[in-house]
Amino acid sequence: MAETRLGVDDLIAPLFVREGIAEPQPIASLPGVVQHTQDSLRAEVESLRTLGVPAVILFGVPEHKDAEGSESWNPDGVVQVALRNLRADMGPDLVVMADLCVDEYTDHGHCGVLDGQGSVDNDATLDLYMRAAVAQAEAGADVIAPSGMMDGQVFAIREALDDAEFDQAIILAYAAKYASALYGPFRDAVDVTIADGGDRKGYQQDPANARESLEEIRADVAEGADMVMVKPAGAYLDVIAHARAELDIPLAAYQVSGEYAMIKAAGANGWLDGDAVAFETLTAIKRAGADMILTYFAREVAETLAAR
Repeated sequence: MAETRLGVDDLIAPLFVREGIAEPQPIASLPGVVQHTQDSLRAEVESLRTLGVPAVILFGVPEHKDAEGSESWNPDGVVQVALRNLRADMGPDLVVMADLCVDEYTDHGHCGVLDGQGSVDNDATLDLYMRAAVAQAEAGADVIAPSGMMDGQVFAIREALDDAEFDQAIILAYAAKYASALYGPFRDAVDVTIADGGDRKGYQQDPANARESLEEIRADVAEGADMVMVKPAGAYLDVIAHARAELDIPLAAYQVSGEYAMIKAAGANGWLDGDAVAFETLTAIKRAGADMILTYFAREVAETLAAR
């Protein structure tokens, strides 16, 4: 009689792949999550697919970072190598997504190229995103997921993909991405520190605003987004619900690193039943209207569902 069903086919697993390591590196603030080598990533994806997880999204940690984040579009960059490997392994049996941003690749930790005053230059950054999108599509990404929150990014990426004859590549836009305090463990995972104590409030959404994010979502859809995302998920169920009521296109939600880490920490301390809370929060995100959920619990939930 349950109105909402959480299934393995609702899940997308975020995975980290790092250059220059010989074995997977645990991430202290994300218990159970690692920075993968190329080989361990391939093994993990094979295991997830066996469990029925239909999609993964990749984040890269390069050895070399620079002011523009040039490794994000290097054909031999860490994510592009991973995409080619996974496409060779999986063929069409898994949806492979690539996060598109440059913060993991820049030496200043911002999501774009900086102007002379230390602020992100929106229009100059679009050129970088276009190059990275084409590189990811050439390497085999089914879905390009721009997360930088630059104005006009979806239109620019769609144009670049179409010009490069990747008109079938899907764009999943991080359309309502908030300047949240819940991203700390993720930044540990990708070795990102924002220079000079800066933040991303100039281009991410204000947590106090909901109507503004709906305008951002509408803009991304008008620019050609095939799917849109709300991030974070748990504290923004109202935004997910409003978006679901308005949109007919697929809607994703990202249960972010801080949400995962809080549940893990409380469970480890015996303050609550971590497994039960994981299922409850994911079910709530689905109930609010998300068609797909990016979550670090993907493997654990898939294993539990397979055992039932």
